[in-house]
Amino acid sequence: MAGPWTFLLLCGLLAATLIQATLSPTAVLILGPKVIKEKLTQELKDHNATSNLQQLPLLSAMREKPAGGIPVLGGLVNTVLKHIIWLKVITANILQLQVKPSANDQELLVKIPLDMVAGFNTPLVKTIVEFHMTTEAQAIVRMDTSASGPTRLVLSDCATSHESLRIQLLHKLSFLVNALAKQVMNLLVPSLPNLVKNQLCPVIEASFNGMYADLLQLVKVPISLSIDRLEFDLLYPAIKGDTIQLYLGAKLLDSQGKVTKWFNNSAASLTMPTLDNTPFSLIVSQDVVKAAVAAALPPEEFMVLLDSVLPEIAHRLKSSIGLINEKAADKLGSTQIVKILTQDTPEFFIDQGRAKVAQLIVLEVFPSSEALRPLFTLGIEASSEAQFYTKGDQLILNLNNISSDRIQLMNSGIGWFQPDVLKNIITEIIHSILLPNQNGKLRSGVPVSLVKALGFEAAESSLTKDALVLTPASLWKPTSPVSQ
Repeated sequence: MAGPWTFLLLCGLLAATLIQATLSPTAVLILGPKVIKEKLTQELKDHNATSNLQQLPLLSAMREKPAGGIPVLGGLVNTVLKHIIWLKVITANILQLQVKPSANDQELLVKIPLDMVAGFNTPLVKTIVEFHMTTEAQAIVRMDTSASGPTRLVLSDCATSHESLRIQLLHKLSFLVNALAKQVMNLLVPSLPNLVKNQLCPVIEASFNGMYADLLQLVKVPISLSIDRLEFDLLYPAIKGDTIQLYLGAKLLDSQGKVTKWFNNSAASLTMPTLDNTPFSLIVSQDVVKAAVAAALPPEEFMVLLDSVLPEIAHRLKSSIGLINEKAADKLGSTQIVKILTQDTPEFFIDQGRAKVAQLIVLEVFPSSEALRPLFTLGIEASSEAQFYTKGDQLILNLNNISSDRIQLMNSGIGWFQPDVLKNIITEIIHSILLPNQNGKLRSGVPVSLVKALGFEAAESSLTKDALVLTPASLWKPTSPVSQ
């Protein structure tokens, strides 16, 4: 019969599953083992892990547990220790960390190799007797699904084993000193694993907690979108293979900090690209990208003195109108005005791995600056190819070309005509006026601060069938091993 702990565990797993089913992520940050190792190594430095190793109380530990815990030999050991003036770690290094999938699903195994040189002073010799010690601390990263709070990642089961411990005398001295050194090393074999567990493992756990807190803070950094801003929040974490995956919800806020749109429920599951050897990937759904594009390109109105700004296009427009109505064409003077109004906000979508932006445009042609009524009004369904590129840690969108997919005559003061007659010249007008203006607004780009925060100088972008993907453009220089 299942015990109460089994029941609580099943309830916790069920609750986590229900949360994940209810909150569909609109973005995912995938961190590979390279980033995990780099961030945890830096946290170990910040938590002075090597200083902690140098302060290991080797001598007192041996006195508390002499000769591996055999009381009969305690007197002999005490006699040996009387010849030791002091015993301490002289230098300590934490070598390259390893992050691998654990034998249990949805867990990571973290290996932390330790390299130390210890020494003791004895009246038997004037020099310090040094010996080399290597061992390996191991810990498990897993998901904590306890009912006391949201699912989070924790590091637990930190320990080191006797099997990974190696102790070797660096320099042989006299027979008597060598024999004493051998006794000291034998006493350290049962003592050192417990010392590491009691003294270093709390530092490792604190370092992981610091790393995890930094990652959560990193994904919450607001992204400026013109006068609005985009913010992400953690929905739940996961461990898959050798990666940590942070599933995110998003919200759009106005200049006053008021939430204008939530994105916690995506219409479909995000397509997750394979990470391969990529240190990290940020996958953002097209719904979020669409809102970002809309925030950057709000509805606006342009009025252009066409003959002054684009005289060649003004001449071709007059010729094209002349094919419809010569009298109307003759009314076009040097102050003719083209008025362009973008209605609503652009629609961003991904089609077969290519991004496009569609928008509704109202275009009016006035014969002069004094005219109160336009010659005609056209409704235009236009679309552009959208190309993302990066410049450092800035993500930039550029609209390439523009096509008039459908043109409708909304109002005419020169009689009815088929608007497709003007399709070429109208497309050229919006390409020359609207496109540069919109690209100018998009050129400032969107800062993606996590790129540099994760240790990279630049990012590159790609598209899946339903999302924008950011990955590092080049590998960063790894942090050197923790040493002191």
